[in-house]
Amino acid sequence: MKVLVLGAGQLARMMALAGAPLNIEVLAYDVGTGQVVHPLTQQLKMKGLNTAITYADVITAEFEHIPHEILSICQASGKLMPTTEAIKAGGDRRLEKRLLDRAGVSNAKYQIIANREDLEKAIEIVGIPMVLKGALGGYDGKGQWRLTSPEDIEPLWQEIDAFIASTSGQAIVAEEFISFDREVSLIGTRGKDGCIAIYPLTENTHYSGVLSLSIADRAQTKQQNQAEVMFRAIADALGYVGVLAIEFFDVGGTLLVNEIAPRVHNSGHWTQQGAEICQFENHLRAVCGLPLGSTALVRPTAMVNILGENHLDDAVLALPQCHVHWYGKEKRPGRKMGHINICAQSPNELKAKLNELARHLDPTTFPAIHQ
Repeated sequence: MKVLVLGAGQLARMMALAGAPLNIEVLAYDVGTGQVVHPLTQQLKMKGLNTAITYADVITAEFEHIPHEILSICQASGKLMPTTEAIKAGGDRRLEKRLLDRAGVSNAKYQIIANREDLEKAIEIVGIPMVLKGALGGYDGKGQWRLTSPEDIEPLWQEIDAFIASTSGQAIVAEEFISFDREVSLIGTRGKDGCIAIYPLTENTHYSGVLSLSIADRAQTKQQNQAEVMFRAIADALGYVGVLAIEFFDVGGTLLVNEIAPRVHNSGHWTQQGAEICQFENHLRAVCGLPLGSTALVRPTAMVNILGENHLDDAVLALPQCHVHWYGKEKRPGRKMGHINICAQSPNELKAKLNELARHLDPTTFPAIHQ
C-alpha cells in the first residue's frame, strides 16, 4: 500500500516508521512547497499534488490547517481519509463547535464573535470570565485570550478586532471559562468497517498552552466510559476513518470536550512504547482497510515533550526503559524537537522514574516533571 500524508512534519515521519514493518510506503506532501518527500530523509520523491494522488492508494493528513482547495482535490480522488468535513472541523473552531453540538456531546457554552456587537452578546450569554480563541489557525496556545474583568473589555477588543481583520474569514469563539481539575485526552481509531479501538485516557499537563507531559498509567473506568461514548458519537457523526484525538476538561469527574484533532496526536506518542499497537500504526491500519490492532496499555508510560532543545544529556538514554524520539528539526525556541517516552511496571514506579528523569533535564525547559 502507498499512503500520501498531507504535511511533512514529525507525525508523517512517525507514520512512516510505523508503516515500514507492514510494507506500507508513506510519502509526505509538503503543503508549502508542493513537493512530495520521504518523511524521514526529506528526499524529493516527486513533484505536484496530482502526480502524488495518482501514485497513492490512500491520502490522509497530519495537520488540520490545509488549504481548502487542496482538500477538495484530494476528496475528489475518493482516496482521502478522514474526509474534508472532519479535517476542516479540526481547523475551524466554529465548525468544531457545531459538530460537537450535532453529536450531542458536552462542551463549554460558547458564542461566535465577528464584531463588537457579537462581543457584547457573548458577555451577556457566556459571561465573564471567558476564554476567547481564534476560529482559524490557533494552536499550542496561540491566538487565545482571557477576559477576566469588565475593565479589560475595551483594550481586549482592540486586540482581537485587529486579529479578526488580519485573516480572511477569521472570527473568535468565546467560551465559558471552565475551572477544571485536570486535562485528559482520548486517542481512538475507527476503521472503514466502523470498528472502533480506543486507547486508555491520558492525563496531560500544559505550560503556556503547549503540551509538556502526558501520562497513561492506569484504568480510569468512569471517565473512560464517558470519553468513549463521546468518541463514538463524534466518530459516527463524521463517518470517521483513522485516528481521532479528543481533549477533555475533567470537572469533578465529569468530562467536557475542549477540542478535537482529526489525526494522530501529540498526547498519544506514549503509545509507541506503552501500548500493544501504537497510534501511528493503527491510523495506517484504519485508512488502509486493515484490521485494527490492540490498544491495550501494556505498561504505565509517560511522554515528555522536548521543546526548543536539540541535545539531551547521555544520562537520559542510560535510564532503564527510557526512549528518545528526535524529529530531525532545526532548533528554534519553543519548537517541538522530539519527545521522551519513559516506562515502568506500576504507576508508583513511573512516578519515581519521572523524578529520576527530572534530575537530568533543565526545569525551565521541562517544567512539568519538576513540579
